[in-house]
Amino acid sequence: MAIIEWEKNESVAVINMCNGTNKQNLEFVEKMNQCFDEIIEDKEICAIVLTSIDKKNFSQGIDVEWLGQKMNDQDFDSIKSFMYGMNTIFKRILLMPFPVIAAINGHAFGNGAMLACTCDFRFMTKDKGFFCFPEVDINIPFLPGMIAFVRKSIPEYKFNEMILSGKRVVAEELEESHVIVKACDNKEQLFEETIAFARTFTKKRPIFGELKKRMHKNIIKVMEIEDKKQIDSLNLFIQD
Repeated sequence: MAIIEWEKNESVAVINMCNGTNKQNLEFVEKMNQCFDEIIEDKEICAIVLTSIDKKNFSQGIDVEWLGQKMNDQDFDSIKSFMYGMNTIFKRILLMPFPVIAAINGHAFGNGAMLACTCDFRFMTKDKGFFCFPEVDINIPFLPGMIAFVRKSIPEYKFNEMILSGKRVVAEELEESHVIVKACDNKEQLFEETIAFARTFTKKRPIFGELKKRMHKNIIKVMEIEDKKQIDSLNLFIQD
């Protein structure tokens, strides 16, 4: 079974993460980029909805077991390839020439929450799932680019609270803080609302893409300069 696949719903491409907790590793990077390539080639697509088929999880972020094994094996090339690969995914979403909308149907932790933050809009279910940044509890600091693009999606006061506390936040609280467009009652309503919202976008790709390029210019610059320093040096963890 594919870990990520996509289907066409009229003018909307629905990307389904379908590997349970949808933890991110090199295979995740490869498959997500493959989906993006195929979707961009389809000129009828006007929006992407990014979601998961799992009943409990959107994405629980980095596959820490995979990462830990690579560290033990001293396979630093794979670790760097993964980090650069995830940054490529983040940048592609930030610069996608049509809207990318996260339908958060369950837990979005760490890099999973960041994936949602790169999207242009977010919807989430009320009945299942927490949204949080547990990095403060596991000694993994945000890359500079992550801080930059999360700030575009989460108001500063809320981001400050979440990044320093590791607090688990539910959909209603995210809606109050304007992090998500709507807190939906269940997964069925989430899909209906997100697809309906996605179909309202019929903008032409060149202008949409140029607007996003100009909006996110400084974020991309941080990712390409500051993140490179951290990744190349493998300065990814804080020692106790």
